[in-house]
Amino acid sequence: MKNTLKISLKPNEKIYLNGAVISVDRKVTIELLNDVQFLLQNHVLQPGEASTPLRQLYFMLQIMLMEPAGATQARDMFRKSLPLLLASFDDAHICATLKQVDRLVGEGHVYEALKAIRGLYPLEAQALGFPEAVAEQPRPIAVGEN
Repeated sequence: MKNTLKISLKPNEKIYLNGAVISVDRKVTIELLNDVQFLLQNHVLQPGEASTPLRQLYFMLQIMLMEPAGATQARDMFRKSLPLLLASFDDAHICATLKQVDRLVGEGHVYEALKAIRGLYPLEAQALGFPEAVAEQPRPIAVGEN
């Protein structure tokens, strides 16, 4: 078993844990004692926020974690989209990271793949010619989160 993971949640904050949505009514710290797939509320993209190719890829993987019933369809969409993305970006770092994302998903490490995609958002903005978005940083990772 891996090390335990402690996650602190604020009042009314949600965590998506193995497909279940858990909301807390007060500040709480939960300790995850085994490997689980989870997303914190501040990492969840709404459909309207999936406005760039990498955010769309992120959204597909997010569905795999949040909606187990739709995981197969989301994985199929991911498998079809990834080669197209690799062919569309010239940036070597983006392409290398996308290959790493593919490996992570194949190994069942979807959360780590999401984290890698979030890290590419500024490079994607630059590659797409959105200089005002280059300064946008990936959403912060909570203390104690992988």
